[in-house]
Amino acid sequence: VQLQASGGGVVQAGGSLRLSCETSGHTFSGHIVGWFRQVPGGEREFVAAIRWNSRHTSYEDSVKGRFTISRDNAKNTVYLQMNSLKPEDTAVYYCAADRNVISSTMRDVRAYDNWGQGTQVTVSS
Repeated sequence: VQLQASGGGVVQAGGSLRLSCETSGHTFSGHIVGWFRQVPGGEREFVAAIRWNSRHTSYEDSVKGRFTISRDNAKNTVYLQMNSLKPEDTAVYYCAADRNVISSTMRDVRAYDNWGQGTQVTVSS
């Protein structure tokens, strides 16, 4: 599964961005699609994930109430709407997808085999 992440940019604290994760030539049906982020020198960490078929979602505690993950079946795209952005949200954001991820491992970066190229999000104070 080839993934294309987009939508990053520079925004002031309190602003919003919407990231997109698209797949071409494939479908997300049966997959869990996750968003992760990574700062220089840091580990890639879980942000949010959605089970395509059931729309079950999961969020990292620091983004709950600010970020929303959703999917568009017709466009075969997963979105991450990020509101009330903070400087600590600055990172490269990656989307990932896998058919074999289960609910208990959807927060684990090691559970995903398919990754997009990353998109930079910079939040200025």
